Amino acid sequence: MKIIKLKYLLLALCLTGFTVATDVPSKPDDSRFTKIVLDDDLNEPMELDIADDGVVYYIERIGNLNSFDPKTNKKKLIAKLSVRATAEDGLLGLALDPNFSTNHWLYMYYGDPVPQREGFANVLCRFEVTATGLINKKEILRVPLLHEGVNHSAGSLAFDAKGNLYLSTGDNTSPFESDGYSPSDDRPGRLRFDALKSSGNTNDLRGKILRIHPTMDGAYTIPEGNLFPKGTPGTRPEIYVMGCRNPYRISVDNRTGFLYWGEVGPDAGNDSLMRGPRGNDEINQARRAGNFGWPMFVGNNKPYYRYDFDAKKSGELFDARKPINFSRNNTGLKELPPAQSAFIWYPYADSPEFPELGTGGRNAMGGPVYYYDDYEAFAGKFPRYFDKKLFIYDWMRGWVFMAKMKENGDLEKLERFLPETEFNHPVDMAFNKKGELYMLEYGTYWRAKNTDAKLVRIEYNEGNRAPVAKITADKTVGAAPLKVRFSAKGSFDYDKSDSLKYEWFFTANTVQGRGPEPTFTFTKPGIYQSRVRVTDPKGKMTENRLTVRVGNEPPTVRVDWQGNRSFYFDESEVNYQVKVTDREDKITDPKRIKVLFHYLPEGEDAAGMMATGEVTLKGKTLIEQSDCKACHALNNKSVGPSYQEVAKRYSEVDISKLAEKIINGGGGVWTKDHVMSAHPQLLKEDAAEMVRYILSLNRPSPQLPSKGSVKLSQPQGSYFMIARYTDAGRLVGQDIVRLRPAKFVASEADVFHKVAKKNAPALGASTMNYNETGAWICFKNLDLTGLKTLKTNLYTPKLIGTLEIRAGSPLGPVIAEVPVGGKDVEETTVPLRASEGLQDVYVVYRETSGGANIWKTLNLRWLEFGK
Repeated sequence: MKIIKLKYLLLALCLTGFTVATDVPSKPDDSRFTKIVLDDDLNEPMELDIADDGVVYYIERIGNLNSFDPKTNKKKLIAKLSVRATAEDGLLGLALDPNFSTNHWLYMYYGDPVPQREGFANVLCRFEVTATGLINKKEILRVPLLHEGVNHSAGSLAFDAKGNLYLSTGDNTSPFESDGYSPSDDRPGRLRFDALKSSGNTNDLRGKILRIHPTMDGAYTIPEGNLFPKGTPGTRPEIYVMGCRNPYRISVDNRTGFLYWGEVGPDAGNDSLMRGPRGNDEINQARRAGNFGWPMFVGNNKPYYRYDFDAKKSGELFDARKPINFSRNNTGLKELPPAQSAFIWYPYADSPEFPELGTGGRNAMGGPVYYYDDYEAFAGKFPRYFDKKLFIYDWMRGWVFMAKMKENGDLEKLERFLPETEFNHPVDMAFNKKGELYMLEYGTYWRAKNTDAKLVRIEYNEGNRAPVAKITADKTVGAAPLKVRFSAKGSFDYDKSDSLKYEWFFTANTVQGRGPEPTFTFTKPGIYQSRVRVTDPKGKMTENRLTVRVGNEPPTVRVDWQGNRSFYFDESEVNYQVKVTDREDKITDPKRIKVLFHYLPEGEDAAGMMATGEVTLKGKTLIEQSDCKACHALNNKSVGPSYQEVAKRYSEVDISKLAEKIINGGGGVWTKDHVMSAHPQLLKEDAAEMVRYILSLNRPSPQLPSKGSVKLSQPQGSYFMIARYTDAGRLVGQDIVRLRPAKFVASEADVFHKVAKKNAPALGASTMNYNETGAWICFKNLDLTGLKTLKTNLYTPKLIGTLEIRAGSPLGPVIAEVPVGGKDVEETTVPLRASEGLQDVYVVYRETSGGANIWKTLNLRWLEFGK
C-alpha cells in the first residue's frame, strides 16, 4: 500500500510542475585522479590556453612562449619576446583566438620594453603562430603606466562565446604608505599612492577589466553592454568592470556570459576604527558590467573611511550606493556607479562567512566553470559530479575549491578539490576539449626561476585505475661495479583485486628485469635514470624513476672519541680525532672535513638531530609549514630580505617586536615596494619561535678542527659531534656521536614491546609501564665500554621478579639483573658485566609472582650507568 501511494505521489508532483531528482551524481573518489607532470623548471609561468587539437600554449614572465603537444609529449619554445619584466610587469597574459585552428592568431599582454612619448605602458598585441615562430604583430591596445615604485599589473586574458576579449589591469598603485587600508592619498606629489586615479577613475584603463571585440585588421570595436556607452564624457568605453585592485586571473562562463576573477586584496590584518575594514581577497562574479568598489570598498562592500593623510584623521564612510571620487587625480566622473559586493571574500584570519577557506596568506584566482556536456565523449573527462561548478584557487594557500551555484548563479556551497594533492602555487588552469584539467604551478619562491615550476595535467580514471608506482634501492651511489637491490614493493593499486606486473629499465629502454625486487649490477661509471613500470591486468601502467650514480663510493668517516660514545659523566674534557678513508681520493683533503659540535637542552629534538645531522628548531618547522617561503629564502633575496639578512640586522632583544610584526604585517624597513602580509592566525609564542630560528642563523658556527678536545659541562641535555667529509666527487660521508647524561628517563627507549609510555609529571619523570612478563624496552647503540654499574628507579606494587638487562636482543646474553622486590619504590644499583663497543640494550621483565596487567604495572622511571 505504501509503495502504491508513493507512486501516485510522484506522479502528482510531476503533473503539478515539480521535478523529482532521480539521478544525482555521486562524488568520485579522489584516488581516481592522477597529477601528471608534463614540463618543469619553468621561469615564472603565468598563463595558459589550449587549442582544439590539444596543444597547450603557455607563457613565462621573462618573455617565453611555449607549446606542449600531449600526443608526442614534446615541448617547443615558439618565441622569446622582448618584454619589460620589471616590478610586476613582464609577459603576463595569453589567449588563443576563437578561430585559432584556422587563423593561428594568439593575443599576448606584456610590458613594452621601449617607453613611448607618454611613458611606459603595457601593450596588448596579436601575433600569428607559424612553424618557425611568430609573425604579423598587431598592436591593439596600450595601457599607460606609472613605472617606478608601483604595484599591481594583473594582465589576464580571456575570450567569451561571442568573440569578445577581456583584459584585466591592476591599479598601478603603491599600497605601502596607507597601512594596508585604502590607498587614496591625493596630495600633490603622491600620485603613485592614490588608487582613485586609476581603479576609481572612469576615464582610465587601470584597475579595470576591459572588454573589446578584436577585428580582422588588428583594431577593435566596443561590444554592447559595457559599463559606459561609447561617447559618454569622462569615460572609457572599453571598461566592463571598474574598481579592481589586482584582478590577477580571470575566466568567462561561455554559457551564462558571467565573468569571474580573483582579486588580490589589501594587507591590513585587522579592522581599524580610523581607517576601515581589514584586507580581504575576493572571488568576484560579474553578471553584467559594474563597479566593484576598490579603493572605497572591500569584500562584501565593507566601506573605508575617507582619510586625511595630512591631519591623520578620518572623515565619512564611503557610500556604496553613491560612491564619490573626490581625488584631485581623478580625470573622470565624480559620482561612480553603485558598488557591487564580492561573490566570495576572505581575510588572513578565519573567515566568518567562508571558514572552509582556512587561514594564512592570500592570493585569490578565478578559474573555469565546468560543463560536462560541453566536452567530448572521452572516458577520462571529469565526471558529471563537477557539472556547472566554478573552480577557484589560491596561489598562496595552494588549495583548489569548487563553488557549486544555484540556477540563478548565487553561491550554494564550497567544496575542496583533491585536498590531499599538493598544488605548488597554482597560477592558471584550463580544461581542454576532452575535459581534462591542465594547470600551471608557479613553484616555491615568488619572482624566481623555480625548478619545481610545472605544467601539469589532472587526469580522471573511469573504472579501472592506474597503479601507483613506488621505487627504492638499497644504495644509489657507489663505485663500479655497483650491485643494487631495487624494490617496488611499495607500489599498490586502488583496485584491490588487481595483480601487478613489474618491468625494470636500469640502463636502457628495453626491459632488463622483472618482479618487485630485482638486483642489477652497474658495470660502467655513469648517472643512470633507472625506471620501474608497473602494469595492472587491464594494461593500465605507471612509471617511477630513481637516479643511480656509479663511479664514486662515499667516503668512510669515523670520530675517534677518547671516551664513552654514549654517555657523559659530571664535568669532563674528552679528546677526539676525525679519521677519513676514501676509495677513490686515496689521500684525503683536510679542508674537506667539517666538524660540528652542538648542545641540545633537554626536550629538544634529539631524534631529529640523529636522523638528519642538523639542529631542527621548532621555529624552522613552523616557517616550513607557513607561507613564508613565498617571499623569503635562506640566503637569497626574494620579494623580501633573506633570513640571513634579517639575522644580521636584529638581535635577541628584538624577538617580541619582530613576532608582533609577523602577526600584524608591515613594511618600509627593507623596501618601499612591498609589504609583509599579516599572519593573525599565528600564536605569539609560535611567531617568537620563528624569530628565534631566524636569529640563530647569525650565531657563530659550532665548527671545530678535525683534532682537539671538548668540554662537557651541562648537567642535562645532549651533546652531538657531527663529522662530515665531502670527496672530490661531491659524495658525503658522516659520523655522529651523541652523548647523553648517564642518568636518563626510561621513556627515551627507542623500541618497546608490551610496554606503555606513561607521563608522570608529579614525579618529574616519564615512566615505562610493563604490563606482563616478557615485556621489554630497547635502547639502540649504547656504548657499554668502561661501564661497571647500573642503577634503576622502579615502582613495583606487589610484583616479584627480575629486570634482565640483555645485549643484542630480548634473548641475548644477560649483562645485569635488577631484582623486583614488590615494594612501592625501589632504587637499586647492580654490577654490570664487562662489555665493549656499541650494543642494543634490552630491559626485559621476568615475573615470579604478582600478576602484572594493565591495572597493575611495573613502572621503570629512570636508569643510570656508572663507571
